[in-house]
Amino acid sequence: MKTRADLFAFLDAHDVAHSTLDHPPVFRVEEGMEIKVALPGGHTKNLFLKDAKGQLWLISALGETVIDLKRLHTVIGSGRLSFGPEAMMVETLGVTPGSVTALGLINDVDHRVRFVLDAALAKADPVNFHPLGNDATTALSQAGFRRFLSVLGVEPIIVDFEAMTVAP
Repeated sequence: MKTRADLFAFLDAHDVAHSTLDHPPVFRVEEGMEIKVALPGGHTKNLFLKDAKGQLWLISALGETVIDLKRLHTVIGSGRLSFGPEAMMVETLGVTPGSVTALGLINDVDHRVRFVLDAALAKADPVNFHPLGNDATTALSQAGFRRFLSVLGVEPIIVDFEAMTVAP
């Protein structure tokens, strides 16, 4: 599994500018509000899910976005969704609960995880994610985040969670 240092080296190697603020561990969206005030841009919540068909999913959304997990499967074409097991999270993304992040996709070399991106987060600039641990926040420009995904070969499904539709 890649470490935080590996992640930063990868970003540097692909000309993805990033800045990181170290802080005490934050486990839930509601925590660390004083940290978020100091960092401009979109702050995220990230959900690691598994559907009834066994497919793994990662949802990255703005922290305040309401996600209706009971309906989402009809929008993204999955089986019914539930939270994914911690062991699979560690195995595929290299992170533990409280540290789930889209930057963990760097560890999903077998592309076992499908990525869903909140349409509102897709417009935020910069975007802020944990860098594989919840004791720091890393900011990337929206263009840099998209370059990160592209280099990994990850094509996000963009969902407008307010309208509960796949965005064009």
